Amino acid sequence: MATASVIHRWSREEYEHMAEAGVFGDRRVELVEGTVYDMTPQSRRHAAALRRTRKALEAVCPRGWDVDVQMPFGAGEDSLPEPDLAIIPEDPAGHAAAHPQAAALIVEVSDSSLRYDREHKTPLYARAGIPETWLVNLLQNRVEVYREPVDGLYRVRLSCGPGDRIAPLFRPDAAIPVASLLPPR
Repeated sequence: MATASVIHRWSREEYEHMAEAGVFGDRRVELVEGTVYDMTPQSRRHAAALRRTRKALEAVCPRGWDVDVQMPFGAGEDSLPEPDLAIIPEDPAGHAAAHPQAAALIVEVSDSSLRYDREHKTPLYARAGIPETWLVNLLQNRVEVYREPVDGLYRVRLSCGPGDRIAPLFRPDAAIPVASLLPPR
């Protein structure tokens, strides 16, 4: 009699123990909804957009908040993604006791990862109660803005082009030109 295969869903705690034990070696991975995903290598354009977006957000980041770059973010018991950028509460200990679990904004720079970021990570951030998520969509040269998480989904989705400006919810007085986030093609 054949038995069905069972897929093991990892908890954040199990994942962190595996990472500490060196199970993943030098591979860049992240845990999303119990599944360990390999992270795609960054293209030059991805890296440029990340730098540009980091610089723009650091310029408007309020006191008491930090811009975290590609660091683990506690998004539930079975998820420890590493968003490209996260505006997180400042911690004098550098979050040594625990990974941040709150953010004012999370940003993903997306090219080859666009489908994964839209279908897996954006809903994950909505379920984690992140008030705003941006996808810097390098394929379409736009920034997708997701706001108002309700029942694990964002109710508001805006698509902003190079001629538009975005004011993050945490700084509605600080409109950032979308063109300043997008590297030249």
